[in-house]
Amino acid sequence: MKKRKKGISIKLVAALNSVFTIIVLTAAIVIIGYLFYQKNVMANYKKYVKTVLGYADSVSKDYAFGDMIAAREMPEGYEKMREGLNRIKANSDIEYLYAIYFDDINDIHSLTYAINAKSPEDIANGGTFTYLGKPCEAGSFEDETIQVLQEAVRSGKTESSVLDGYSEEYGHMLNGYKVIFDSNGDPVGLMCIEIDINNINHELKRYVRDIIIFVALFIVVILTIHIISIERSLLYPITGMTEAANDFIENIGDQEKIDESVQKIDAMNIQSKNEIGDLYNSICRMETDMAKQYKDIRQYADNTLKLQNGLMTLMADLVNARDSDTGAHIQKTAAYVQIILNGLKRKGYYSEILTSQYMEDVVKSAPLHDVGKIHVPDAILHKTEKLSEEEFEFMKTHTTEGKAILNRAISNVEGESFLKEARNMAAYHHERWDGKGYPEGLHGEEIPLSARIMAVADVFDALISPRIYKPGFPLSKVITMLEEGKGVQFDPKCVEVFIESMPEVRKVLMQFNPDYEEQ
Repeated sequence: MKKRKKGISIKLVAALNSVFTIIVLTAAIVIIGYLFYQKNVMANYKKYVKTVLGYADSVSKDYAFGDMIAAREMPEGYEKMREGLNRIKANSDIEYLYAIYFDDINDIHSLTYAINAKSPEDIANGGTFTYLGKPCEAGSFEDETIQVLQEAVRSGKTESSVLDGYSEEYGHMLNGYKVIFDSNGDPVGLMCIEIDINNINHELKRYVRDIIIFVALFIVVILTIHIISIERSLLYPITGMTEAANDFIENIGDQEKIDESVQKIDAMNIQSKNEIGDLYNSICRMETDMAKQYKDIRQYADNTLKLQNGLMTLMADLVNARDSDTGAHIQKTAAYVQIILNGLKRKGYYSEILTSQYMEDVVKSAPLHDVGKIHVPDAILHKTEKLSEEEFEFMKTHTTEGKAILNRAISNVEGESFLKEARNMAAYHHERWDGKGYPEGLHGEEIPLSARIMAVADVFDALISPRIYKPGFPLSKVITMLEEGKGVQFDPKCVEVFIESMPEVRKVLMQFNPDYEEQ
């Protein structure tokens, strides 16, 4: 049987598909969740920045900080105001709280500090206060950010605003600003707050990490449940049906194993109310019907074979009934043929020819070796005296007549190989190893093997059995005559294995001739 190529199992495919689907969906959920979370976090931080800005602005208004900036002076209230701003800085999560102004509103590079709040922790870590009038360090702000701040002062923007800022020294920051006005309502500077965006990103990363851990656990649980569900509802039925179907196919030829395969798939008892259930029911019906049909075919074949064998035996019996002196000749010769075949097989002779089918065909067709005698007149068959030369020549035609009869049968029964061996035995069982036989004078292995085997069996039975024209020869005498015919009349190997199997030969003799006494 052709070996099936092994591919990826449906179980693995289902698992991989499930994993892929869950991972894709999870990745999409995580990404979308991350984007929404990032948006909400940034919105909350911007609100927080504006809230802190509102507190800082209210403190600055209490001390008329706008007038201090406009006058470029730091009165006593300046330090008290800074203390208030320092407390706001200390009690919030912001990185920087300071105020700036443009010394020349038309020059973006004239940005100057008005105040810089510090928490106690900042001071403890080496931080210092920055006072009104100190120029901002170059590179503290991007030019684009400075321009936005410049425009806010020029336009006197009243609401708080937040923008993303960047500097080489401080990196990415979330910048909140609110314009500071003096007592005349003129914009003079800006209150600014900065939050390190990297801290926000760290928070987002923690969120993603937590989500990934949760999702990984979720995938394991869902995948386990999914695989168990698929195993029970899909994989078990399909695998079971596949194995049962393969088992059924591989056991075609063995009725008992076919019935076991049908029982095996019936025992699965799949109750699914879907396509799996429909497939299962269809396979069950198919295997049951095929098993029944195969049983019927086997029964028909057995009956045909019995009828065929019966017809062959009847045909041989009809021929031999005309020659009443032969005494179960066809049964005995068939038994001797079987003994010789087994002996050749045992010794390893003609192994390329002696297949099981060949041996069965030869034994089955052995009874037809004398079918050609149907054309020989009774006067010749029953004659007790020696046949005349003309009568003997006519007797020899039973080989060619047998060949013709069986050739006609072969042409009408296509594929019946045993009839071909029946033809060979009928036509050539009187050929001799030395080439002096008839009808064609074949010699050695030119003679078909089945005919060489039949020659030994036929002559042995003719010599050992009594005839109307002679008594039976003693077994020892017959064995000697066979030995003398080795390589002359008979295939030496056939004689060799036949004589070596003499205990079996004696059993056949006693079976058909209970009164036989060995001499």
